[in-house]
Amino acid sequence: MSSGSPEILVVEDEASIASFVSLYLKNAGFEVRTAENGTDALTAVQTREPSLIILDLMLPDLDGLEVCRRIRQNSDVPILMLTARDEDVDKIIGLEVGADDYMTKPFNPRELVARVKSILRRVAPERREAQGERIVHGDLVIDAGRREVTVKGVEVQLAPKEFELLWELLDHRGLVLTRDQLLERVWGYTFAGDTRTVDVHVRQVRRKLGEAAPIVTVWGVGYKVSPAREATTAP
Repeated sequence: MSSGSPEILVVEDEASIASFVSLYLKNAGFEVRTAENGTDALTAVQTREPSLIILDLMLPDLDGLEVCRRIRQNSDVPILMLTARDEDVDKIIGLEVGADDYMTKPFNPRELVARVKSILRRVAPERREAQGERIVHGDLVIDAGRREVTVKGVEVQLAPKEFELLWELLDHRGLVLTRDQLLERVWGYTFAGDTRTVDVHVRQVRRKLGEAAPIVTVWGVGYKVSPAREATTAP
């Protein structure tokens, strides 16, 4: 493997798709490994963790959601899910499997490479400038260094993108952020993306945080954070 080149694991059972995705990634300067099924993918990750995984939802043995769940038990490696059906999008980003992004087939391979680059930029160590910071908002505490969210002292498990979305909104209290701004800041897109991604993640954060969720919809614009209520004593 070339030193310094990020390695991408492509998990795809359709040989033609795996081949052209690998070609575009290699042309962009990435090292590429492939796996044809979920079992081989899990073995490949255990053998040598890649910089990012492109994971097809429909695989011949374990499906992509199960593979993603198992990887997340031990690793926070970025995962980009591929799906053949648009109806599966809510399933991918709505379930707590921890995928970082998704694309629906058929897709433009150049856009796939752009997504991969933006994800890797976002998780690069030098971009984690908020590592020691925490934000307190009423009963809600979000700690960037520990990647931890608590409500009245009780930890609430958020998927990586849910955490980053909540941090971004809290870090810009008093401002309304549009869906496109959130896509750029949280997902790294600098082009028009699928804003439904933002809405689904907001819905998940609200469901998990319940009454402590501070996100308010500004109709026709985007989202903002509501004023903090006075913190109550932890039980």
